[in-house]
Amino acid sequence: MDIRELNEKIKNCNRCRLSKTRTHALTGEGNLNARIMLIAQAPGEKEDKNGKMFIGPSGKVLDRLLRISGVKRKDIYMTNLIKCILPNYRKPKQDEIEICSSYLDMEIELIQPEVLVPLGHYSTRYVLKKYNVSLPSPQEFYKVYGKVFLSNNKKILPLQHPAALLYNPSLEEIMIKNYHKLKVLSKDCTWFEVCPMKKFYEKGLLDRKWVELYCKGDWENCIRYQMEERGEMHEDWLLPDGSIDKCLQKHVEEGRKK
Repeated sequence: MDIRELNEKIKNCNRCRLSKTRTHALTGEGNLNARIMLIAQAPGEKEDKNGKMFIGPSGKVLDRLLRISGVKRKDIYMTNLIKCILPNYRKPKQDEIEICSSYLDMEIELIQPEVLVPLGHYSTRYVLKKYNVSLPSPQEFYKVYGKVFLSNNKKILPLQHPAALLYNPSLEEIMIKNYHKLKVLSKDCTWFEVCPMKKFYEKGLLDRKWVELYCKGDWENCIRYQMEERGEMHEDWLLPDGSIDKCLQKHVEEGRKK
C-alpha cells in the first residue's frame, strides 16, 4: 500500500461512530520525505469543514511557533491521531484511539520519519506507549514536553499542542523554547563530522544513543557543542551530557602512547 491508497481508506472510513458526525476524515499533509512528523490529536471545526490540517485558531498559533523556530510547513509532515472531528471537542474514547491509530501506524511506516512529534496529551501518550517509553504519572506528565526520547530507532519529541497557548498565554515562553527544538532536530550538529563521538561510534566504542540523542538529536543541549561554540578546550572522552567515559579515556591515552 502506498500513501495515496492509505489516504483513500482514511477518507472513506466508517469503522467507528465518528464517521457519522464528521464532514471530512483528514489525511496527512506535507513533505513525504520529511525528517519530522507532527502528530496532532484530531481535526477542529474549520479543518473538518475544509478537509485541511491546522487552518483554524490552532493553525495560526502553530504557524507562528514554526515561524519563530525557523521551520517551514513544507519541510515537515503533519497528521492526526484521530482522523475525524470529536463532537463538541470532547476527549477521544479508547476504542476510537484503538481503531484510528492503525492509520497513524501505517503513515509512520510509509513516511519513515526520523523524528515523531506528538502534540498534546493523547497523541503523546499513544506514541510513547507505542515505542515502549515509560509514561510518567498524570501529575508529572507535563515534564515530557520538550524532552527528546529515543526508542526503536525513532526520536520522539513531545510538544504542547498549539491550542494550549489559546487557553493559557502564560505558556508562550516555554512553548517557543520547546518548538525551537524542531529546528535543532531538522539537521545534524555542525561539528558532527569532526566530533570524536562520531569516530568512537564508528569504531564500536560508543553506544548509538549518544549520537542519536545529541549529534543527530538535541545537539544544542550537548555540553561538547556548547564548549566548542565558546572555544573552550575539552577532552575527547567527554560525553555529550558532560560526564567522563573512563573506557574512552583509557582508549585515547593508550593510543597516544603508541
